[in-house]
Amino acid sequence: MHTQRMAVSVSVLALLTLAACGTESGSGSGSGDGSDTVQSDVPVTGVAWSVDSLTVGGKKTEAPAGSRLEIDPKGRAKAGFGCNHIGADARVEGDRITFGKPVSTQMACDETTEKAEKAALAAMDGEVTAKLSGEKLTLTTEGGDTIALSEEKPAGLVGTRWAVNTLLSGETATSVPADLPKERVPHLTFGEDGTVHGNSGCNSFHGKAAVEGSTIDFGPPAGTRKMCPEAEMEVERAVLAALDGPATYTIKGSTLTVTSKDGKGIGATAAPAKSEGTQEHG
Repeated sequence: MHTQRMAVSVSVLALLTLAACGTESGSGSGSGDGSDTVQSDVPVTGVAWSVDSLTVGGKKTEAPAGSRLEIDPKGRAKAGFGCNHIGADARVEGDRITFGKPVSTQMACDETTEKAEKAALAAMDGEVTAKLSGEKLTLTTEGGDTIALSEEKPAGLVGTRWAVNTLLSGETATSVPADLPKERVPHLTFGEDGTVHGNSGCNSFHGKAAVEGSTIDFGPPAGTRKMCPEAEMEVERAVLAALDGPATYTIKGSTLTVTSKDGKGIGATAAPAKSEGTQEHG
């Protein structure tokens, strides 16, 4: 039993080392026949991981669509399930990851999301063992709780329906209220013709969006001019402030971040494939 555990530990350690270097190929430490070679191109840190499920206390919780976890090279873990933001310090040593006490924002969420967040807070507390298998990652606590993840492939900026779930202002990030009417959840889609259209939280809009490298130059938006409850209007003002003039953008997995020069920005998640092509509401 001890020998088997050492073998697993050494295999994962080799995986992490090769991933960090990025210049060596797998050494075939799997079955020995070359059919199960080590995947050295799947690092643990600096990768956008999609959370598939969490198992805490023997109870498995499927993660809401768009759930993700990332551990950056600076030792900070961030997780999100579509409502609150969870953060924790994270130290990676070999096949072990040690999380500091996780902290979370305190937005009210729907029941499914709240259940997933509670499971994540329980699992992201203390030391876990990381096991990589191809593009799958499993984090297991000493008590047997697990987080199952898959490496996210970057979504394309153009043609993707981006649902806005985070409002940024400098170093401050707040979640879009979870109780917004479904047709008022802000979203945007970039076209191949250099345009952008969507809903800003109350009104539908469209405008120019010239993309060059990691920069988007937004033109003045045009759209409807309806009035909505204040909570929706507040979201709309924040979204439109981010889509004003030149801004930088990044895409990690299914998450898009757009930040304007004055620090105003949005975080958005690519809609699941089954939602593509659904009719948009103004």
